[in-house]
Amino acid sequence: MHLIQRIRPAVAAGLALAAGSAAAHTGEHTVAGFASGFSHPFAGVDHLLAMVAVGLWAVQQGGRALWAVPAAFVLAMLGGGALAGWGIALPHVETGIVLSVLVLGLVVAARRHAPLAVGVAVAGGFALFHGYAHGLEMPQAAAPALYGFGFVLATSALHAAGIAAAWFGPRAVRVAGAGIAATGAALLWLA
Repeated sequence: MHLIQRIRPAVAAGLALAAGSAAAHTGEHTVAGFASGFSHPFAGVDHLLAMVAVGLWAVQQGGRALWAVPAAFVLAMLGGGALAGWGIALPHVETGIVLSVLVLGLVVAARRHAPLAVGVAVAGGFALFHGYAHGLEMPQAAAPALYGFGFVLATSALHAAGIAAAWFGPRAVRVAGAGIAATGAALLWLA
């Protein structure tokens, strides 16, 4: 008798004992939902750069804009995710996302100050497109609340990274803005 034939029953028994229950019943989808939501903003350069740019712009604005502009982005992003979840169409999503990279990069590079209401409206308007994309890409088995919590946490971390980048000084922030805008222009040209 060959070695494989002798150990086959032991391997089969070991696999049967090691097998877990079906993933649909273990709660693993909730962890995967959070992980999917958290990883989504990091998975695309367009999301990543726009969210860092929001933090950079908030620092440049100063005052209440330091928290209000990122908060508006996060709240409107949740609204965009809800629109996608409810099946409500939002036209030109990819164009809106790419334009957010370009415009936010330009306002950072130009050190463009705006009234608080304008900053909140710009950030919120672009965030609708980002949130909608997040909502469309939510895995079917994911728990929506955990998926949403994941992308909110990741977005907040990217805003914080932009805010922290101000440590490098105003010139570095403007150079970063120019790089973000150039990337946005390239993405728009490729679209």
